[in-house]
Amino acid sequence: QVQLVESGGGLVQAGGSLRLSCAASGSIFSINTMNWYRQAPGKQRELVAAITDRDSTNYHDSVKGRFTISRDNAKNTVYLQMNSLKPEDTAVYYCYVRLYNTRSLRVEAYWGQGIQVTVSS
Repeated sequence: QVQLVESGGGLVQAGGSLRLSCAASGSIFSINTMNWYRQAPGKQRELVAAITDRDSTNYHDSVKGRFTISRDNAKNTVYLQMNSLKPEDTAVYYCYVRLYNTRSLRVEAYWGQGIQVTVSS
């Protein structure tokens, strides 16, 4: 089937940077949307950044100017470069992709397993 593997999280001081990666593999023909969400303790999951197959991007207001989403279609990978991190960015980050599955012949959505990002003050 399809697997999503996230990497790049960890602990960083305020003002620091991290780069998250999410690599998709399996029965993939093409990937449409690739998004990053986050969920902080006690809060709902929120969309952080999104990128379409035409490289159109969208960001949550709180991360505009600090985070950059990008994708490498040859590697089926989406990245989230996070700069000027703040303690309020602390959350579990999830990647989300919508893709055309060559086995089911359907457009399907998948979530990554989540990766912790902790920003200390």
